[in-house]
Amino acid sequence: MAADTYVLGTEPAEQERLRLQHELWLPAAKEAWGRAGLGLGQRVLDLGAGPGYGALELARAVGPRGRVLGLELSPTYVEAGRRAAHASGLAQLELRRHDLRSDPLPTEGFDLAWCRWVAMFLPSVEPLVEQLAAALRPGGQVVLHEYIHWDSFGLHPHGGAVGRFGTAAQASFRASGGDPDVNRRLPTLLATHGFRIEELRPLLLLGRNGDPVAAWIERFIATFGPELVRQGLWNEDDADRAVGEIAEARRNPGAFWVGPTVMELRATKLAL
Repeated sequence: MAADTYVLGTEPAEQERLRLQHELWLPAAKEAWGRAGLGLGQRVLDLGAGPGYGALELARAVGPRGRVLGLELSPTYVEAGRRAAHASGLAQLELRRHDLRSDPLPTEGFDLAWCRWVAMFLPSVEPLVEQLAAALRPGGQVVLHEYIHWDSFGLHPHGGAVGRFGTAAQASFRASGGDPDVNRRLPTLLATHGFRIEELRPLLLLGRNGDPVAAWIERFIATFGPELVRQGLWNEDDADRAVGEIAEARRNPGAFWVGPTVMELRATKLAL
């Protein structure tokens, strides 16, 4: 990942993919925020806000007297989020360009910090965890949705080329310094930096032909597959085979997709 770009880019097509992904995962996010006690007037920190889809929902939840600060690496996404906030009349939402790898987190005593599929891309997560303790008020909570078992990804009962896509995707994440199963480490890191672990909850999506989960995974393969071929981690033959496997799955009423397993991690900052 370059200074302010992503492997899949920030073009309108990628923003649309992220929007559809957000809609698919929004119920799980809202349930997680509810368990964390999200409510009117609160101050929320959104880590890795992207084009602001989640930040907009958080801003609606905290209302005009609350505050949501979305931190995002890409200036393209920051501008997209700002336009959306303005169009929605959400003055309580601020989008700010921020590099989580090097920029310090604001220490405003936030009530809640939210992070989804961001820690997995950081070369080191320890600095982020250390700073979270300073960013939150005593009693404030952090909610993370990060992967814990990427190997669960697959297409069944067939899908060898699709399975190799999953292996290549993980190799790509690791080659750029990330950890696709980062949430295996985060609970212990938080516990050693002044947090009480409140809940660990597995989140696994299964999909069948024509449903939103299947559409989400198929679109991800179509988008990321060419990049993995370019990186030399997948090949054209497997890409063609994957197209055939997906077509076969659409004809098989018993075929199904399994997404990489996410874990919801919720923790509370303890008083010193």
